[in-house]
Amino acid sequence: MNWTAFGETFVTLVVIMDPIGAAPIFVTLTQRLQPEARRRAALRAAGAALGLVLLFAAAGEAILRYLGVSIDSLSIAGGLLLLLLALEMLRGLDVPEDVSDDVDVALVPLASPLVAGPGAIATAMVLARRYPSTEGRVGVFAGIVCAVAVVGIALLVADWFAQRLPPAFTHFVTRVLGLLLAGIGIQLILNGIHGSFD
Repeated sequence: MNWTAFGETFVTLVVIMDPIGAAPIFVTLTQRLQPEARRRAALRAAGAALGLVLLFAAAGEAILRYLGVSIDSLSIAGGLLLLLLALEMLRGLDVPEDVSDDVDVALVPLASPLVAGPGAIATAMVLARRYPSTEGRVGVFAGIVCAVAVVGIALLVADWFAQRLPPAFTHFVTRVLGLLLAGIGIQLILNGIHGSFD
């Protein structure tokens, strides 16, 4: 295994996936779920994000080329999705009414675009291209697995904190995070537009 590839992949993806930033958003989106359902949602989100990033690391360029889609277009789409979610959070429509909706919350927006967003997908593709040897690819894939594991642990720890937070505090944090999430979404859109004209 190429340890340089592993270290570069792990550090870069942990920074991009931002487990500390994703944790409170996870708590907000899953606040009406029972603890066991919330833990399953955390594991499902991490598993889906892992599968998505590994898929694009292995075959991302071929997939996007076949579909005729650029990374910049993916960034704009992810930004729009986050912006819609942020508007719902600001209006107080941030959590599912039905517990069965935890499947959707775990996959969208938690797994993607929050954890496995355009930045993480593009980074995985670039690093896989930078380290084309077998040892390099193993290092990149191992780095991806470890980075997503850190995110999964952060979500599970967030679940522990969520059980001890008063509901009023969670509602307050929801509105603040909605504003920040809107900013992240708009930045993704701007990055995609800027990249399209470079």
